[in-house]
Amino acid sequence: MDPIAIGLWTTGGMLVMVFIGMRVAFAAGMAGFVGLFWLRWNGFDYDPDKLGKALTISVKIAGQVPHSKISSQALSLIPTFILIGYLAYYAKLTTALFEAAKRWIAWVPGGLAVSTVFATAGFAAVSGASVATAAVFARIAIPEMLKIGYNKQFAAGVVAAGGTLASLIPPSAILVIYAIIVEQDVGKLLLAGFIPGAFSALVYAGLIIGIAVVFKNVGPPVRGFTWKQRFEALPAALPIVAVVVIIIFFVYNPFGDAWGTPTEGGAVGAFIVFLVALYRGMRWGQLKDALLETAKLTVMIFSIIWGVLIYVRFLGFADLPGVFSDWITSLDMAPMLILICILLAYAVLGMFMDAIGMLLLTLPVVYPAVMALNGGEYVTAADSAFGMNGTMCAIWFGILVVKMAEFCLITPPIGLNCFVVAGVRDDLTVQDVFKGVTPFFLADGVTIALLVAFPGIVLWLPSLVG
Repeated sequence: MDPIAIGLWTTGGMLVMVFIGMRVAFAAGMAGFVGLFWLRWNGFDYDPDKLGKALTISVKIAGQVPHSKISSQALSLIPTFILIGYLAYYAKLTTALFEAAKRWIAWVPGGLAVSTVFATAGFAAVSGASVATAAVFARIAIPEMLKIGYNKQFAAGVVAAGGTLASLIPPSAILVIYAIIVEQDVGKLLLAGFIPGAFSALVYAGLIIGIAVVFKNVGPPVRGFTWKQRFEALPAALPIVAVVVIIIFFVYNPFGDAWGTPTEGGAVGAFIVFLVALYRGMRWGQLKDALLETAKLTVMIFSIIWGVLIYVRFLGFADLPGVFSDWITSLDMAPMLILICILLAYAVLGMFMDAIGMLLLTLPVVYPAVMALNGGEYVTAADSAFGMNGTMCAIWFGILVVKMAEFCLITPPIGLNCFVVAGVRDDLTVQDVFKGVTPFFLADGVTIALLVAFPGIVLWLPSLVG
């Protein structure tokens, strides 16, 4: 049988396993191993005497792949970024951040909702986990909004949508995973996420203000805070600013050489938040919970990576990415139109898969095709289809697909953030949260369209690194 046919059959089988409920890590690992064995035995013309040899070779390949990739230093960023988020919660930085945002912003129409968006954006800057962000602010922000008369569906939608910002604003676990899979510079990708993340928060805020102006009863403003009260709320939130600055300077120092690697920046940031948490009274039980939750989420992410990497190695042997790239570039369509179709396909696929699994499964095939559309890995900006060289195209596409992953965190029926918010609040159903996030689909659509139309929003900061 032709290797491409084996690749297609195996990939189809993997998708069936995912859609019937098998975890992505196991489905991808199983499909990758079966595909490797099938390819090898196919090469032996299905000789029964070579069955054992084909099996041995496949086991060795599948066993070597995870260690060779997981031992990469860049992946050590993930547990430190996740730990920062959980420690920040126990240091009560989330509460301080929301209180500061409320005192400064809540006077505008829909002010508490806007405050929630900016507070989630601030927490996202010290936490790489969207689910954790949504869970934390479901406890903090929703009761405050309900207290002054917000519609509960709208309040839940604000928190679920605001939580997605953690996928894009560094430190972002998904951006690190993207960098590892496509073998791009982690530091540049993290830098590239800052402006689009902040831009997404501003678009959300604009949408909320517009809704509150049109529908007077949706989000009443909160007034009465004095300037003294506003400034008094700032010191408690300053540790978050300190951690953000440290991570930026470890990734990129505008005044000279970077202070270190992004991994070192994440470790220093976690240590600072740990000291703040101790100062604010964190007990051993809370530290234990933070470490356990960090370990659980890290193991889950690493397990997905292990399984998918076995599948990726199989795809390489089957040459499926190369065939898909050739097919994409042979289409009689403008490259930008093809890119838009790819992004729309992500929107549909994200309705049925979790964000990390979706990206890990598709990038090995889609990424080479997008790079080929632009003119290849080493194309210059002058000769490219999208007006940027290969490195910048990889960064731009990375931000686009991570933004699509954000979008998928709130789309039914698998919008994970919506399930988390409903799980935290007994007075909300999943249907309530999905209804509440509906307006934010429009905001995300506008953001993605502007990032596609104006790549400079994404590429300005990483272009400063050189």
